[in-house]
Amino acid sequence: MRFTKMHGLGNDYVYVNCFEQTVNDPQTLALQISDRHFGIGSDGLILVMPSDIADAKMRMFNADGSESQMCGNGVRCVAKLVYDNNLAQTRPVDHPICQRLLQDACPDADSLAQLNIETGNGVLTIALAITSGQATHACVDMGNPILAPLQIPVNIPGPDAGAIPIAVNGYNFIGTCVSMGNPHVTIYVEDVSVIDLPTLGPLIEKHELFPLRVNVHFVQIVDENEVIMRTWERGSGITLACGTGASAVCVAGVLTGNSQPQILAHLPGGNLQLLWAQEDNHVYMVGPAANVFTGTYPA
Repeated sequence: MRFTKMHGLGNDYVYVNCFEQTVNDPQTLALQISDRHFGIGSDGLILVMPSDIADAKMRMFNADGSESQMCGNGVRCVAKLVYDNNLAQTRPVDHPICQRLLQDACPDADSLAQLNIETGNGVLTIALAITSGQATHACVDMGNPILAPLQIPVNIPGPDAGAIPIAVNGYNFIGTCVSMGNPHVTIYVEDVSVIDLPTLGPLIEKHELFPLRVNVHFVQIVDENEVIMRTWERGSGITLACGTGASAVCVAGVLTGNSQPQILAHLPGGNLQLLWAQEDNHVYMVGPAANVFTGTYPA
């Protein structure tokens, strides 16, 4: 099997071009290749497949073999792989918000191009910044945030998933829950660096409040336009970045009054720019996508 290892801000996955290959047991393969000692080493496996309704389809599997609906850093890399390998015909960018955000983020790009990628959270529009014939950055229209507890899902009564008490390991946190096609909880703290993420992350991920488990984000406010976040990803553990998580944090900041609709999020792997746009209620994410290496598995 030929593969490409790619990352968005250090959130790394093994990508397989299923336009040309077939993967019969992705759950088992994800477990094997994700192992950083005996496999390739990654946060999971992403299959890039033909689609009947978009330019390509993305299926994402966590390091534990479980399948997730969506990965923000992953979908940027999927769009890069599709563009760089000419797997679909791109179009000029006709999405005004994506165009504006990407031009602001990448003023030196040679050109912009647009793709549609099918995900477990629907078809997403992605604008790419092109430099020297390669896609380097992407703006992703992440769609509407989901705020209804039953749809996130969160096991609480009523219509509001904000200000939820979460008791774990002697701590009493307050969480704000948002789904971006997968469930997230944002917990604001004074200093993210002192959080015992290896202990608290899995306890909150598997808390009885979250029937499908949850992605956990501890967030420190720098100011109303800037945050620092650390993430425990459902099924993968500590990761250097989480695109859907940063999108959820953007929404949570507005809901709690902690930040503005447009923020810069500092993640361990780098920075993402986020906007919860009033024009259409969609969340937009801008960040890089990069190749690491290609190879054949097993060697």
